[in-house]
Amino acid sequence: MSDPTSKALFARAKELMPGGVNSPVRAFRAVGGEPVFFREARGAWLVGADGARYVDCVGSWGPAILGHADARVVEAVQQAAARGLSFGAPSELEITFAERVRELYPSVEMMRAVSSGTEACMAALRVARGATGRDVIVKFEGCYHGHADALLVKAGSGLATFGVPDSAGVPERAAAATVTLPYNDQAALEALFATRGHELAAVIVEPVVGNMGCVPPAPGFLEAIVRLSDEHGTVSIFDEVMTGCRVARGGAQERFGLRPAMTCLGKVIGGGKPLAAYGGRRALMEQVAPLGPVYQAGTLSGNPVSVSAGLATIAQLTPELYAHLEAMGARLEAGLVEGARAAGVAATVQRVGSMLTLFFVDGGVRSWADADRSDRARFGRWHAGLLSRGVYWPPSQFEAAFLSREHGVDEIDRVVAASAAAMRELG
Repeated sequence: MSDPTSKALFARAKELMPGGVNSPVRAFRAVGGEPVFFREARGAWLVGADGARYVDCVGSWGPAILGHADARVVEAVQQAAARGLSFGAPSELEITFAERVRELYPSVEMMRAVSSGTEACMAALRVARGATGRDVIVKFEGCYHGHADALLVKAGSGLATFGVPDSAGVPERAAAATVTLPYNDQAALEALFATRGHELAAVIVEPVVGNMGCVPPAPGFLEAIVRLSDEHGTVSIFDEVMTGCRVARGGAQERFGLRPAMTCLGKVIGGGKPLAAYGGRRALMEQVAPLGPVYQAGTLSGNPVSVSAGLATIAQLTPELYAHLEAMGARLEAGLVEGARAAGVAATVQRVGSMLTLFFVDGGVRSWADADRSDRARFGRWHAGLLSRGVYWPPSQFEAAFLSREHGVDEIDRVVAASAAAMRELG
């Protein structure tokens, strides 16, 4: 690595944190080399510890839809912090936030704020089990819903990156009630409901997968999840932690015209602060304590500083923003495709709005089996080529890249040029 400052910081970090990082995918093991440490982020750019600048295509893994350090968000956070960092008691901000979420997601009649996507998904599944009196949950290969025990079964994200199908430390009995199906396999889903529909408490899905790379749903697949779940008294859960307010203002359910029974949100709705939420039909959410028997709590849930960042972000999610994101996403997609074609490199770009992935695989990716064919070594070399040219891309073949309002033609064309050069070096 050419950055001596990051190298020194990483050496210190490895003495104090597992792998030197606080989240596995940051460690760069999937692409080789060592991670870049950053000291500042503004707009569409990151500044490394040594002062080098990078066009950011990670966006804090999705939340930075407005770009980094947006003035209105920063001001809202400063004002909220001056009034108190945490109350541990109700505030009007929480009500306003819930009202805004319900405006964006009509399927969310009631909600509960939490601090992370993992919490949101874990709680939603607990509600589903409590409301139905059933134990079995269904998830899809390559979909990651946080690190709760029952969900670390053929998950995506860092687990896909490192080729680990399950996590050590998870008792077999914790995962025994989790059934995993191939993503986009409607026939397998229908067959499961036909034989075990009476056992299924919930079906949870990333409506557009981002944790095995960007994989859109096949026509009819999401519709089948909602329909079959309703028919069998099962709770359909859209994990929109990544897609929420990203692929459309109202997330994937707005984009595809669907209303699941429950929704999990995070990332964009928190404006870069630790904030997430789960919610859904009133009858389900009334099962949550103190109204019902399903217990869930959190000391920092609805934190006033985080909620203020979320509200300031949501207020700026305009039709013009999404038109810009669509245009820049299309420009980047076309440029990446052309760069790979010109270099004679087999690659596929998949995009939904402003989230996209370049897979080093020939042909479309519809499932984890398709994604798993990607040339990881070639991706690692391409990633290094981008980094050396001032582009920060997700350090994993199986993570989506994200654009922001601050990505303009200049930034997109820099990424395209860097990719084309890196592709030529692959040979």
